[in-house]
Amino acid sequence: MAGEGNGQTLKAPRRVGVLGAGGQLGRCLVRQVDAAPDLAASFATTRAELDLSDEKGLSDGIARVLDASEGGLPEVVINAAAYTQVDLCEREQALAYQTNALAPAEWARQLAERGVRFIHVSTDYVFAGDGMVPYKEGDPTDPRTVYGASKRAGEVAVLGHQPDALVVRTSWVFGPGRNFPLAILDQAEKRRAGEVEGPLKVVNDQQGAPTFAEDLAFALLAIARQEEALWGGGLLHLRNGGETTWFAFAREILDQAGYGDVKIDPVPTSTFPTPATRPLFSVLDCSWAESKGITMPSWKHALTRYLASADCPYAPVTPPVDPMAELEADLRSHPSQRKEENPR
Repeated sequence: MAGEGNGQTLKAPRRVGVLGAGGQLGRCLVRQVDAAPDLAASFATTRAELDLSDEKGLSDGIARVLDASEGGLPEVVINAAAYTQVDLCEREQALAYQTNALAPAEWARQLAERGVRFIHVSTDYVFAGDGMVPYKEGDPTDPRTVYGASKRAGEVAVLGHQPDALVVRTSWVFGPGRNFPLAILDQAEKRRAGEVEGPLKVVNDQQGAPTFAEDLAFALLAIARQEEALWGGGLLHLRNGGETTWFAFAREILDQAGYGDVKIDPVPTSTFPTPATRPLFSVLDCSWAESKGITMPSWKHALTRYLASADCPYAPVTPPVDPMAELEADLRSHPSQRKEENPR
């Protein structure tokens, strides 16, 4: 399970600040902080409360948020805010760089001055996306989009202002709010209702790894609980286990949600021309995080939990199966197998 290697509960609640509290990851961070007895919410800002695109007012705005933090300064700030509209970034370059690079840099500068730890979330788009093996933290970056370039500029700027900051790259995030699973389920429902005819068309030549926002939030907070010296500063990759294509992801969504009868046609990326180039391969290598006890479940297991959660308006036709309960039931039905696997 994500973060199962942290192995401790803090003696005194650790104060955590969250940027981008209205987004998929931010919402998960906020509710997990609120539910944890060893964490305390220092602040949780949305765009309405602090607009990262406000270049002139940002510096004063950050100082105001920090000065008003509950219980004093936060001990850790997690930045889940970003301009993630990949195609819009191509024509709104100034906005992309302000939000994804200049704003995080200013946060890093002010937090460094106050001695506050900074965890900044980045993306797989910083890589070219033409590799064949999972990308490690130290692999050369070569973003092919404005979004990826602005996020890479943010990585460099954050670490430049605060070398002890941790920059966490992730990929294909889904959680509360609009996301890929909901888009697929919306289309499936329209076909089942007769509003739309024909199979879904989903690209099958882009390979990556879906990441459940709840699991990512859990892992980030596990790291926040640990001492900064254990991690130091630099880059870290985090995402759910396994890898897939958008087509296979969509098929799994439909099958788990009870839409197995809805057909999908696999198509090449060229079927859907977009202003921003999509990476064909963007699987992140998470071995460094795993070596420190931070592991995340498989994306299929994560999808099962998402579909069964209150964040998904489409309830699965069959309840999700607890893997451990399924295993125990299987062993009970095969006494000889149980004797072999559980010797006395």
